[in-house]
Amino acid sequence: MSDLDKDKKSTPTAGYLYRFGEFALDSRKRTLSRADSPVSLTPKAFDVLLFLVQNSNRLVTKDELLQAVWGDTFVEEGNLTQYISHLRKALGEHSEDARLIVTIARKGYQFTGDVAVAEAADTRKQMAVQAPVTDSSRSDTRPALEFQTKGATPKTSKHWRKAAIVSALVLILLVVGYMSWRHFRPIAPPTASGRIMLAVLPFANLTGDPNKEYLADGLTEEMISQLARLNPERLGVIARTSVMGYKNKETRLDQVGRDLSVQYVLENSVRANGNLIRLTAQLIQVKDQTHVWAQDYDYLAKDFLNVEDEVAKAVAREVQLRLTSQEQARLTQTHPVNPEAFEAYFQGRYSGQDPDVAAKYFERATQLDPNYALAWVWLARARFRQVDSSRLPIEEGRRLVREAIERALALDPNLAAANATMGGLKETFDFDWAGGDAYFQRALALEPSNPEILTGAANSAAQFGRFDEALRLMRRAVELDPLNASLRAGLGQLEYWGGALDEAIVDLKRGLELNPKASPRIILAEIYVVQGKSQDALTEIEQLRPGSPFRLQESAIAYHAL
Repeated sequence: MSDLDKDKKSTPTAGYLYRFGEFALDSRKRTLSRADSPVSLTPKAFDVLLFLVQNSNRLVTKDELLQAVWGDTFVEEGNLTQYISHLRKALGEHSEDARLIVTIARKGYQFTGDVAVAEAADTRKQMAVQAPVTDSSRSDTRPALEFQTKGATPKTSKHWRKAAIVSALVLILLVVGYMSWRHFRPIAPPTASGRIMLAVLPFANLTGDPNKEYLADGLTEEMISQLARLNPERLGVIARTSVMGYKNKETRLDQVGRDLSVQYVLENSVRANGNLIRLTAQLIQVKDQTHVWAQDYDYLAKDFLNVEDEVAKAVAREVQLRLTSQEQARLTQTHPVNPEAFEAYFQGRYSGQDPDVAAKYFERATQLDPNYALAWVWLARARFRQVDSSRLPIEEGRRLVREAIERALALDPNLAAANATMGGLKETFDFDWAGGDAYFQRALALEPSNPEILTGAANSAAQFGRFDEALRLMRRAVELDPLNASLRAGLGQLEYWGGALDEAIVDLKRGLELNPKASPRIILAEIYVVQGKSQDALTEIEQLRPGSPFRLQESAIAYHAL
């Protein structure tokens, strides 16, 4: 017997009273009350809450909850999210700190209240607020609330009937008010930078095939790129590096919001059924974890870019993002795709740190679709890594890199990634700093919200002594990729070079917290020496690898300054 089966078997069933805080949930009468006052729930909302309470303080997955409440009846995830939102309102959850039902990003939900269980008393003659009994297979999420009595005497007084009618009208007005708020609610306020911030969480691979992880990761990256290009001045989209850290992790949605400083989260999943792929997208507002929008898309593999355009338009609409006519036109264009080429491209991106494997996949993608400009860009980058790791002779490797990136630019001169890669090539291979800077500026104009491009342009600006510009660009990159240790360390270095020592210390330390290997302690030690804090400098130097020439050199400087 599995642990899940054991949990289900040991869960109390009908006839129990569950108390948490001011609430009492009676599984026999199917009622919820707060401080002895009835709280109205639809039958399905009651079932959802009951299952969560019975399984308190553990993660209940979405699939488990759907199966427990709806059985084999097909119900969209969006409906479940709406029930959760309705329950939160019924429980009076107005702040994250007081939340009883916590969303675990991409996984499910957890009831966090302290639950006391007792046998429910037989109070069938008491009045109860309950929704009418409906077909258990019904997936309608509209909160149809009515009063119903159990065991009441037929001769009810007129005063009671009037009171019941008035109460019912009040409830209806509350429901109408809530539904109106849902429809006309204002968007979450933008950040200090004036932008709405959004995180696209990693696609959940629900194909049943673990070998399809590359597809889920590829879709995540493409969705981020698509949304980041919508309106960079109004919508900031967190970069892949920061969001991929949440893959296969059980993280509360409110924690994701705090980590990434976002107001919205887009949850996605991908399923496969023969030649069809189903993409499910749900937009959630982090502040109150309300479900804003959800949609399922069934499509052929070759049409997935067009589907992502549809998702991008829907997200823009739901966060009330105004798009220019040019942006709208771009989203209505069709993208003829060779499915096998895209699959090879995704596999190349998923191949990790092995440049030889990546190069083979990208080369296959360009063979299957010679007009696939982005595949040529990544082939150039894989070749560059092969040269850098001495897996290709320098002259041959440089020739292959140059040929691939020139092909990409010939196919699409407005491809930002191609311009940025050419900028790096100009600086690294040709020592043409001005030429490289021009290409980075071009890439930045095309994609001003791409952290990789922002970083390249910042480093290029710093080489020319444009530190104010470099700092502005790097800070924007960090805002879009806040959990990237290398970017945080790069910002600290730029602040050090620009003379902002205190800011540099903060960012370098943050980089060390994120990844001790990615942030250079040597820079931190130098700052401490400059500030006259030689002992602090020695503490950082001692963390360097034993035998490192930098450790010996900096130790000598620090001891001299004591």
